Amino acid sequence: MQAEKLAPLKGMDHKLDLNNLPNHIAVIMDGNGRWAKKRGASRIFGHQNAIQAVRDVTEGCAEMGIKYLTLYAFSTENWYRPKIEVEGLMALLVSTIKKELKTLLKNNVRLTTIGEPESLPTNCKIELYSAIDATKENDGMELALALNYSGRVDLKNSMKQIAGLVERGELKAEDITEQTISKYLSTAGKPDPELLIRTSGEMRISNFLLWELAYTEIYITSILWPDFRKEHLVEAIASYQQRERRFGRISEQVKT
Repeated sequence: MQAEKLAPLKGMDHKLDLNNLPNHIAVIMDGNGRWAKKRGASRIFGHQNAIQAVRDVTEGCAEMGIKYLTLYAFSTENWYRPKIEVEGLMALLVSTIKKELKTLLKNNVRLTTIGEPESLPTNCKIELYSAIDATKENDGMELALALNYSGRVDLKNSMKQIAGLVERGELKAEDITEQTISKYLSTAGKPDPELLIRTSGEMRISNFLLWELAYTEIYITSILWPDFRKEHLVEAIASYQQRERRFGRISEQVKT
């Protein structure tokens, strides 16, 4: 880890063990609606004011050398929200990708997506795939946006693909492993998150990365997403570093 990478975090980096940073952080960005309600505004106002939080977390992770960041941007269940909010979210997605592309290129961030983005409106797909193509050569942090994402649907799709291999005689059922399942998820090729951050104080994972979160450390904060900043990211990572990750073993086994 180069010290200069943490320059923008000066005053906070002393809280962290730079040799024990998570390789992959996932974030459930929650609380936009409540943030707006407290101000007597519409829910879309909360979504609009959450862009700075996305920017802060993305830049903070890139500055620290985090290799993977996955943001839960839009779930399959979100389609059931009021039409005006969904339309506002889609318009915001388009405008945000346009505005942030230069920042992604500047910070050497590669944009990717997980889920089923093909169901998004055409203008959203155009901007999304254009940004993905524009950043594909970047070799710094990978920023994955979970769009039209469902952990259950992702697992279902993986099972269907594997079942097809078995039916065609390309794979024996007894040869199916955990790695086989992971290979056919939309997160294929990415390591499982070591740290999941959820804002707004809610104690659930909301159908997010159900397979991948098996041994992820979970950090819940009462901060509403539009108020989340780099200092809160540092606090989450500091909490992660105080955990003992045992993966089903006992402390003595981990220490040896």
